[in-house]
Amino acid sequence: MTPSQAVPALSLQEFLKEPANFEVPECYVCEEKESPVPAEAFSLPPLPTVDMKRLLGGETADLELHKLHTACKEWGFFQLVNHGVRASLIKNVKSEIEKFFKLPLEEKMKYKRRPGDSEGYGQTLALSKDLKLDWGDRFYMLVNPVHERKPHLLPGFPPSLRDTLESYFSELQRVAMTLMGQMARGLEVELGEVEETFEDGMQSLRMTHYPPCPQPEKVMGLKSHTDGSGLTILLQVNGVQGLQIKKDGIWRPVNFHPNAFVVNIGDILEIWSNGVYKSVEHRATVNSTQERFSLAMFFSPKLQAEVGPARSLINSQNPPLFESIVMRNYLKKFFSRQLDRKTNIEHMRIIRKGGKYIG
Repeated sequence: MTPSQAVPALSLQEFLKEPANFEVPECYVCEEKESPVPAEAFSLPPLPTVDMKRLLGGETADLELHKLHTACKEWGFFQLVNHGVRASLIKNVKSEIEKFFKLPLEEKMKYKRRPGDSEGYGQTLALSKDLKLDWGDRFYMLVNPVHERKPHLLPGFPPSLRDTLESYFSELQRVAMTLMGQMARGLEVELGEVEETFEDGMQSLRMTHYPPCPQPEKVMGLKSHTDGSGLTILLQVNGVQGLQIKKDGIWRPVNFHPNAFVVNIGDILEIWSNGVYKSVEHRATVNSTQERFSLAMFFSPKLQAEVGPARSLINSQNPPLFESIVMRNYLKKFFSRQLDRKTNIEHMRIIRKGGKYIG
């Protein structure tokens, strides 16, 4: 293979079945390679861990709430343990995701992303010919509101995959709303404001397969970005590491705890908390010998809700730092831009001069 060879638009996995003399195609080569993880990062403090069982009960609740609040302010990421999702369900989800990506291409093509659509199976959308592709095959879809699901996607899945995912969605919705309720406590926001904005809100899923790359130093599995969601809950499917976060200007690898979720603050929660909680840049790397699978679920406000700072946080001493916009319009703007570091949230930041908004 040579860099000039055409790459199938839908499946990197199929492309890699071709024989020897491999060279990474130009459309994947990151010309300005992002900063590597420095040696000292491996000796820095690990990602905070929050125990949901302690958070919700007894004498430990206040201490655990402080840990959660601090993690959201200072890290934007934490690992969640004792979350209450059945181990048997998680095991089934992992198995079904691996089986999905190992289906023959003609089977996966039933769920391909259609022209002009962001949902379905395929590679990363490149919004211009100059933008590089991520090294991975993805499946993205909206799962809530139910009436907005694409009929050829989840409803058309093999029954074992569909039923397993439906059970997982239900469990993860409970986890996400519980966490956001606790975050509201930390921010001293009325629980009703959380429910008004996020209860039965928009939920979406991204399953990703990162194949091995013989030249991993030339590519990124997922370029540096922040999530446009409210809250993201990530399941590491097969134990292969790759997630990295940027803290204090340094890239740090995330070592997953067994049976833990990695939870991160998205742009919407940074906006909703009026900048108290932070959405943080993260990326995914690949390696030369092992494939990696992951499942991310994104939780955001209702499509008709207003995305903006929580009303109870705003006063004369604490003016809004971000504009407000209806969620459906926010999504249109978000999907019209390429994922790129922390630039998406900056489009909503209010610029003031001398205390006055100048647009």
